[in-house]
Parts: sequence; structure tokens; C-alpha cells
Amino acid sequence: MELLYAGPLADDPLDAAADFHARVLPGVEATLNAGANPLTLVFLPASYEHHAWRLAVVQGLARRFAPSRINAIETGEAAAADAASRWLDGASGVTGQLLPLDGNGAGSVLYPAG
Repeated sequence: MELLYAGPLADDPLDAAADFHARVLPGVEATLNAGANPLTLVFLPASYEHHAWRLAVVQGLARRFAPSRINAIETGEAAAADAASRWLDGASGVTGQLLPLDGNGAGSVLYPAG
């Protein structure tokens, strides 16, 4: 279980994507080539305009480095990042996902009776 923080990045989505690809992506690829599995990228929260490029990055990395698993989360809270990373570590079928976190916690999982 590895966390790799990808930021801060620019507020403008095109600038942020360009910065990520130029500055952060080579380190992500090196980490995956070194055997990280699973790897969780951590992005700081951003406007919705950032969603498409972030999702494309994590899906492309998941395809390129399969069977290694890579996911991304969006949060500014270390505790939320740690909790999500622990959950993703145990979720062996989850890869290529971008998960926005709100830091409030999901609480107990409820199952319907019967």
C-alpha cells in the first residue's frame, strides 16, 4: 500500500494536467515499475473541470501497468487518505478508479434485514 501525493497543481485544468504529465507522471511510472502494488495517487480537491483528465490518467495507468493496481483519491485530509488507502489495499478487484472523498466518514455499513 503506497500513497503518492500529486500536487499541489494549478487551478486551471489544462495547466494542472500539463504540470502533472511533465513533473509528476515520470515518478508515478517509476514507482509502478519498481513494483508498487497497489498504488494510490492523492490529488487535492479541485473543481469538476479536473475530473476528466484525472480519471483518464488513472485509467490509462491501470491499463498500462496491469496487473498492478492503481487508483486515485481526491482529498486534502491525511486521515481520509490513509483510510481510503487501507480500504483500497483490501479491495483486490478495484483499479483505475478516481474517488472523491469528503472526509466525513461513511459510518457503519448497514445491511437490510432478511
